Amino acid sequence: MNRSIRKVAVLGSGIMGSRIASHFANIGVEVLLLDIVPKEPNDAEKAKGLTTEHPAVRNRIVNDSFQQTLKATPASLYSPDFASRVKLGNFDDNLKDIKNYDWVIEVVVERLDIKKSLYEKVEEHRKPGTLITSNTSGIPIHLMAEGRSEDFKRNFCGTHFFNPPRYLRLLEIIPTAETDQSVVDFLMHYGDLFLGKTTVLCKDTPGFIANRLGIYALIQTMRVAEEMNLSVDEVDKLTGPVVGRPKSGTYRLSDVVGLDTTVHVANNLYASGEGTDESRDAFILPSVMQKLFDNKWLGDKTGQGFYKKIKDEKGKSVILALDFSTLEYKPSEKVKFATLEATKAIGEVPKRFSVLLAGKDKAGEFYRKTFSDIFKYASFRIPEISDEIFRIDQAISAGFGWQLGLFETWDAIGVKSMLGIMEEANMKPADWVYEMVNAGNESFYKVENGKRLYYDVASKTYKKIPGQDSFILLSNLSKQIVWKNAGANLYDIGDGILNLEFKSKMNTMGSEVIEGIQKGISLAEKEYRGLVIGNESSEAFSAGANLAMLFMFAIEQEFDEINMVIGQFQQTMMRARYSSIPVVTAPHTLALGGGCELNLHADKVVAHAETYMGLVEFGVGIIPAGGGTKEMALRCSDMYQAGDTELNILQTAFMNIAQAKVSTSAQEARTMNYLQEKDQIVLNRSRLIAEAKQAAIDLAENGYTQPKQRSDIKVQGKAGMALFMAGVAQMRLGNYISDHDAKIANKLAYVINGGDLSYPQNVSEQYLLDLEREAFLSLCGEKKTLERMQGLLNGGKPPRN
Repeated sequence: MNRSIRKVAVLGSGIMGSRIASHFANIGVEVLLLDIVPKEPNDAEKAKGLTTEHPAVRNRIVNDSFQQTLKATPASLYSPDFASRVKLGNFDDNLKDIKNYDWVIEVVVERLDIKKSLYEKVEEHRKPGTLITSNTSGIPIHLMAEGRSEDFKRNFCGTHFFNPPRYLRLLEIIPTAETDQSVVDFLMHYGDLFLGKTTVLCKDTPGFIANRLGIYALIQTMRVAEEMNLSVDEVDKLTGPVVGRPKSGTYRLSDVVGLDTTVHVANNLYASGEGTDESRDAFILPSVMQKLFDNKWLGDKTGQGFYKKIKDEKGKSVILALDFSTLEYKPSEKVKFATLEATKAIGEVPKRFSVLLAGKDKAGEFYRKTFSDIFKYASFRIPEISDEIFRIDQAISAGFGWQLGLFETWDAIGVKSMLGIMEEANMKPADWVYEMVNAGNESFYKVENGKRLYYDVASKTYKKIPGQDSFILLSNLSKQIVWKNAGANLYDIGDGILNLEFKSKMNTMGSEVIEGIQKGISLAEKEYRGLVIGNESSEAFSAGANLAMLFMFAIEQEFDEINMVIGQFQQTMMRARYSSIPVVTAPHTLALGGGCELNLHADKVVAHAETYMGLVEFGVGIIPAGGGTKEMALRCSDMYQAGDTELNILQTAFMNIAQAKVSTSAQEARTMNYLQEKDQIVLNRSRLIAEAKQAAIDLAENGYTQPKQRSDIKVQGKAGMALFMAGVAQMRLGNYISDHDAKIANKLAYVINGGDLSYPQNVSEQYLLDLEREAFLSLCGEKKTLERMQGLLNGGKPPRN
């Protein structure tokens, strides 16, 4: 069956239902979001004389739920405008409309009787062949399909999104024995390509994959913390970014998810594990979790859990952490372990593990205990929850935001050395691990010919991870590096295309990265036909220029050095724009300051949907001077049409820079003019470099010719400058900005309007670049700019001096 998804009906408008509806709206699908009709009007409705027959009453639940989602942060929609793609209704009046929809997703309360009752009604209205899926996180999928028609069963499946659906990449696909294989294949493909998900095929077992292992790891971590008398702050420090996991750590994650949710899943896993799970007792709640649950201290939803936020006597927000011994809250404390200190200089997460596991302090003991336990448990889950280790790793990484999956982490530690630690802790894994090692296989994964292979337990051989042909993974291409320095690697990724990868901290753009860009363009011009600039960092495409180097020159008043560095940066950006081969950038996560400027000068940008882009230099007391201010003046000039109020268009760009505004998505970056219509937005981060490569090939094959520098940029001169400076003066009089803010803003107004010109006229790019550089240099000589730079470099926020 040739399927296309144009319209999706979501049944249930709670937190998950509304957010799933929002994510489908993000990709341009028309959505129908439905919920129940209230039993009676509320007091406000009664006061207006409304009854349950009034549409406002009948749709109150769905309206309120969706409005809460629209107000929530982080935003579920790429753009507020996309809310218009979601139509609201109720089951009584609008369930009949699902006959016009291609996919029906049920997201109602986790009760089998309620779900089955709803499916009876769905069958009355859905047309044959319509996809019907459930977002359940715990109820067996096959039980929900009982009693349904053959067509329903063939087209029914579990599709378990993780919350929030926009940001967490996991989509578990759980078929039943009666689900048609074509439905499974379609959902796996659609989730990957259109929804941007890591789609993981799961068996219909309790908790599926991610929750089964993730909740086990969370509860066992809390149990070990209790045994070792570790504090909330200590555990969250140990289970955060140092091991490649989110900053939330363990206890903060529990507060965000809601302790009741964790308890519900854990109790279900305990109840369902009898006879099949050798470690089911591990799902019995640790005493502190039970106490919090009994007290209804469930986390963020109740205002307190393992953490509590209060206001101090000065009205400042203070985070308190739970003291396990007293069950009272106390100020969070700075955590320090010798083992963690020893890893500070180790930038790559996989290289930290040997140091962490060897620690002689409490941190090292904690890691040995928790890793041994979860590795043992994961090994025994094959083949129960999955036949393949890579599915387990994909699920835990995408569902919980871990940089490495469980077996990937075990590989990073060393399979044999970890076995010794596990045996010492009486945590021996399943026999198949020993069989693998005894056969001479020393890792769960390996790379051959640029493809990643996994150890297949059933066949006792290595097999290629499926789906790789759609991706380009630089981590698999170490043998294809054609040039490198301390800050960058240059890969031959095939078909005449090079890829430049930044390797500095937060991928900041210092001298090594600039050298890498120049080298990449030079080599591509000589021997290749295109250059992609992209990387696989989980932190940033590029957080901007190397501020530490700039601060050092500024504090020493080495203005000739600053002038040379900024001039070289500008020339590099212009070379990216005016090379003889196409340059395509592939931004993701953060693309700030110089990282944004590089994208502004690419022939094409292929951006991940979650790209947060902005010219943020104002915050540290300077203006964009790598061509960013020039480029925004140029883009505004290109937008002018007869009859436009040109200063209004330019003012938007001016304010974006002056407020250091960062887009909340690639879609918003487009509305801010950082991305243009020619640029491409990709939903699946894993496809980003492959899509950028294809864009470079397309440009080359379509007759790419080297463009010429522009000399037709219309600037506003004194008229625009006067208007903008008047606005700055008003902001200062109202005490909305400081004197130094006003000084920076006036410098920006001068540059973006083309300087002290008597009337609007056309100027060249180089003219504007020179103005940028002069303004930048003068601001680097300001004491208050140096204070702002120092504040950021010291790990805090720049002072608003």
